[in-house]
Amino acid sequence: MKTLIVYDSLYGNTEKIAQAIAEVIGGEVKLARVGEVDVSELKTLDLLVVGAPTHAARPSPATREFLDKVEARALKGVKVAGFDTRLTNRWARIFGFAARGIANGLKKKGGTLVVSPEPFYVDGSEGPLSEGELERAGAWARELARKAE
Repeated sequence: MKTLIVYDSLYGNTEKIAQAIAEVIGGEVKLARVGEVDVSELKTLDLLVVGAPTHAARPSPATREFLDKVEARALKGVKVAGFDTRLTNRWARIFGFAARGIANGLKKKGGTLVVSPEPFYVDGSEGPLSEGELERAGAWARELARKAE
């Protein structure tokens, strides 16, 4: 399975989650920051995973720009999944999160969502990751790989 994990990360937390997913998912895996991806190559993938920190209840600006660059129906036949890093405080729960927006953006481009969007939690706006989140990322990656096969 040919997989690309695309992420944006301001303080390194989302990058750590992306790396944990890459270590577990298996097959041919490439990890890339959102600004390093050639969107014309996405149609050659079996699985595309996109992750971002939550900013104002949405994916980071760089992630939104990446999703905007992907042409309509460019992900037809590609399995997709989205994740985010987020705070657990009450205000974040009220206003929303990035993972759902990422998943919806990937589906609008023709991708087939294989698992529900997944949150990973940070303690404070700059982190660190909450205890156990790297292990949870590995478990999510195993489920993702199983369902993407």
